Amino acid sequence: MSNNNIKPKIFVILGPTAIGKSSLAFRLAKKCDASIINADSLQVYKYLDIGTSKPTSEERNAVPHYMIDILEPDQEFNAANFKIMAEQVIKKLSEENKKIILVGGTFLYVKILLSGLIGESNLNTDIRKMIEEVKDTKGLLYLYRILMKVDKTAGEKINPNDYIRIQRALEVYFSSGVKISDLQNEHNFETNNYNICKIGLQMERSDLYERINLRVEEMLEKGFIEEVENIINMGFDTTLKPMKSIGYKELGSYLSGVIDKDSAVNLIKQNTRKYAKRQSTWLRKEADVSWYSNETNLKIFENKFNQFFSI
Repeated sequence: MSNNNIKPKIFVILGPTAIGKSSLAFRLAKKCDASIINADSLQVYKYLDIGTSKPTSEERNAVPHYMIDILEPDQEFNAANFKIMAEQVIKKLSEENKKIILVGGTFLYVKILLSGLIGESNLNTDIRKMIEEVKDTKGLLYLYRILMKVDKTAGEKINPNDYIRIQRALEVYFSSGVKISDLQNEHNFETNNYNICKIGLQMERSDLYERINLRVEEMLEKGFIEEVENIINMGFDTTLKPMKSIGYKELGSYLSGVIDKDSAVNLIKQNTRKYAKRQSTWLRKEADVSWYSNETNLKIFENKFNQFFSI
């Protein structure tokens, strides 16, 4: 962009899994000549296609997509990595005067990219319980030593007896992979870098759950089991982070003989429904979101999109 003081505009599409975010993003991008940045912690990995509902090669040829298929399954990746890479993409697209749509279900990635902040609603409550259990069983000093290993900069600023701050730093790190010392560094994590328009898709929970169950069946018909089997045969272990995600974990257990196929499928559906519920809880706390039914006419979104980019 010619004026460096103008903030890049980003049209953000939010909503729980299976509600139709990616479909809307594609249709809108194609109609309005925009580019899509995917904020999905699994679509960054190669070979994880069916289980992540990754855009097809046809869709990616029709509309530019970014942050997809950039890593091998055994490569480490976290919210901080996503922020750095996505910022580079945004800078490039902005300089080319391209319209940008940000879409994806990893809302922590969206939050950190857009504001650099982690609020209470973004943290994993299971991790907090784990930290409390470690403190009760092994002591506060043990926790502090863990903090010094994962984020020495933060640890050096925290009193070894300050459980609240130690807990917070560890929660942030183990929830997101991001060091709290990085988040506190204003140079690396400035706020209000972008001009943002956020829309959210919603529907009745029972309808969403039915949609989730149907999508799992469609994934299986497309060859989800074979996809997981191929990834394992390529030498990628089931203990890798992406292979422990919903769908891949359950089918990995099935292929290794731990559970039967029906149990694996039922677990995928159940765990995906639980994930959608957590996402919905997170989204209810998100500010400045304009909410729409997932069945809203595309023309309405198109008008909002064009209005946003014409301001």
